[in-house]
Amino acid sequence: MARPTVGHLDPTFVGMMDDLKTLLRSAFRTENSMTLPISAPASAGMEACFANLVEPGDRVVICQNGVFSGRMKENVERAGGVATMVEDPWGRAVDPQKLEEALAAHPDTKVVAFVHAETSTGALSDAETLCRIARQKGCLTIVDAVTSLGGSPLEVDAWGIDAIYSGSQKCLSCTPGLSPASFGQRALDAARQRKTKAHSWFLDLTLLAGYWDEGGKRSYHHTAPVNALYGLHEALVLLDEEGIENAWARHRRNHKGLRAGLEAMGLSFVVPEAERLPQLNAVTIPAGVDDAAARGRLLGEHGIEIGAGLGELAGKVWRIGLMGHSSQSDKVLRLLGSLEAVLAALGAKIERGAAVDAAHAVFV
Repeated sequence: MARPTVGHLDPTFVGMMDDLKTLLRSAFRTENSMTLPISAPASAGMEACFANLVEPGDRVVICQNGVFSGRMKENVERAGGVATMVEDPWGRAVDPQKLEEALAAHPDTKVVAFVHAETSTGALSDAETLCRIARQKGCLTIVDAVTSLGGSPLEVDAWGIDAIYSGSQKCLSCTPGLSPASFGQRALDAARQRKTKAHSWFLDLTLLAGYWDEGGKRSYHHTAPVNALYGLHEALVLLDEEGIENAWARHRRNHKGLRAGLEAMGLSFVVPEAERLPQLNAVTIPAGVDDAAARGRLLGEHGIEIGAGLGELAGKVWRIGLMGHSSQSDKVLRLLGSLEAVLAALGAKIERGAAVDAAHAVFV
C-alpha cells in the first residue's frame, strides 16, 4: 500500500484491475464477469445489491437471524420495496422450511436475501439450500458473505447465487474500506431492465460496468482508492498461494482448537456445533463476570481484543474472531492463556490449567 500512487486509468493500474477481478473470481468460486471490489466498505456492497435489484413495490423476503440481516430491511425500504421478514432465533442458522413457507405465502416475491455468516452471532446458514429454494420459486438471491469469504466454503456458481458482497477486512485480512462483490447474469439482466433508475448513482451497476468491465476502453466513473486496492490485490495473492480450500481447512482446524480450550475452561458456545461459524466464535460470558471489565483487561494487559455481543446478545456473549491471518494456532493458545488469567483474576468459576493443553491436543 506504500507503493507510489498511479492514476485510476493508468495502464499499469488497469492491468492490476484485471488481475484483481481474476483473483476475486477464484475466491468467490465464480466465472461472473461482473466481479469487482466496490470502492467502499461492505455496507456499500450491501447497498449496491439492493439499489440495483430492488425497485419500488418489489417484495423482498429477508431471512433474519441477527443484526446484519436487519440492515437488509433498511435497504429494501429505502429502495421503495416491501420487506417480508422470516425470523429465526439469534444464534441459529436460517431455517429453510420457514423460507419455503414464506415464498408459498408470497408468490410475488422478487428477491430472497440472507446473511451466509452472521457476524453478530457466529451462525452459519446453508446458503446452497436457501438459494435452491429461491431459484425454484423464480427469485433472485442477495447473499451477505462479509465474514465467510476466504474462511468458510462458498461456491457462488455451484450454489446459484445471483448477487453477493463481502468485506476486505475479515478473512481476507486486508484493510477495511473495500467490498468485494459479484453479480451473475440474472442479476445483471435485472439491473439493466429496471423500469426506474437505481436510486444510487455511485453504486449503479450499469455505470460501474463501464469502469470495471474487462476489455476495451474503460470509462471514468470515480477515482478508485488505488493504494487500498494494492492491499486487496496482495491479500488475494496470499490467499491464492495458500489455496482457498486450505484456507477453509485452516479456519476450521483453529476453531476446533479454540473450542477444545474454551470448553476445557468451562465456557460454552451460543451456536449449536452444526451451525457454528469457525471464524466467529460466540461464547457465553461466565456468570458474575463483567463484560466490559473482562474485555478491557484482556486488551490492556494482554494486547488482545475480542468483540462484544450485539443486539439481543449484547452483554451476554463475547465474539472471538479467528479470521484470516489471525487464524493461527499460536494466537489461539495465547488467547486461551490470557483469557484464563483474566477470568481467574475476576473471580470467575472456571476450570484452570486445562485450556491450553486441550487446544494443544488438537494441534499436534
